[in-house]
Amino acid sequence: MKNVCVLFGGKSSEYFVSCKSAYTIINSIPKDRYRVIPVGITQKGDWYLYEGDTALIPNAAWIDSAEKHPASFLTHSQYPGLTVFRGGKVEQIEIDVVFPVLHGKNGEDGTIQGLLDMLAIPYVGCGLLSSAVCMDKSYTKLIVEKLGIRQAPYFLLLEKDPPEEKERKIAEAAKAFGFPIFAKPCKAGSSCGVSKAKSLDELKEAVELAFEHDNKVLLEKAIFGREIECAVLDNGTLIPSRVGEIRATADFYSYDAKYADATSVTDTNPDLRPGAVEEVQQAATRIFRILDCRGLSRIDFFLENETGEIVFNEINTLPGFTSISMYPMLMEEMGHPIEKLVEELIESAFQ
Repeated sequence: MKNVCVLFGGKSSEYFVSCKSAYTIINSIPKDRYRVIPVGITQKGDWYLYEGDTALIPNAAWIDSAEKHPASFLTHSQYPGLTVFRGGKVEQIEIDVVFPVLHGKNGEDGTIQGLLDMLAIPYVGCGLLSSAVCMDKSYTKLIVEKLGIRQAPYFLLLEKDPPEEKERKIAEAAKAFGFPIFAKPCKAGSSCGVSKAKSLDELKEAVELAFEHDNKVLLEKAIFGREIECAVLDNGTLIPSRVGEIRATADFYSYDAKYADATSVTDTNPDLRPGAVEEVQQAATRIFRILDCRGLSRIDFFLENETGEIVFNEINTLPGFTSISMYPMLMEEMGHPIEKLVEELIESAFQ
């Protein structure tokens, strides 16, 4: 029986999403083939082996449980696997594979992948470089541009830019794009820190908010169209899903619209123009390959209202696995229900 360490929580703004995703994944792992080793990371960055009721994980109540023990991966040959500190004693748990259910910074950005690479422990999902590039929207855009796939025009702001340089870029974006304009942190997920600005004053406020989440900010021209997504599974064969559509009742698909607004709708079989599904699938697999992804990713697009063209938005290398997440729903439509999907992802790590 293989030991699967499920890492969840973390220091990013997506801590609570991670807890919900981890609960789904833990409950979907076949217990006759794998022993689950849950390791929770607090928002302060403390690691714990969690041995309590998994029902406490999705609402983050696990942190108050007494059934947890400090734990760590140590880069020392004397301490292979997971090192657990229990009752004044040190234990070692052999880890065969890690499922890093960590969204956003310090988890989806190559940091945990680099640690696991050093330890030579297989893990689910993209490698260090791919994770880092996909997490940073500005680098993703530079690489995807080589494919000739259309994207929203943008300006890049750096925190270290002089104030006058930031002001100049903001003014140029307003002149070039008109309003609305989206301000996005380059390295944040679940729409954390993203704002839709409808005036110059709102744009300046949006930039300040985005800089609270990252030191690089994109100013993007708004694309008016349908928000569509494609899941990609790499289990030895590259499998793009059909296309799903997000119909948000909010002004845009913000963090609250994703996780707090019950009226937002996900449609796994939307009615699209002829050829659109095939175009999205082709673009998604090309993006997956050029970004050197592995295991899984969800690639998001717009279907522009005026032209009917597809426009690349972003890629998520560890998409959500909550009860309302698009990735597992789309893969189920492709004949990969959650239990089968999770097992395929675990086994893909050994490849």
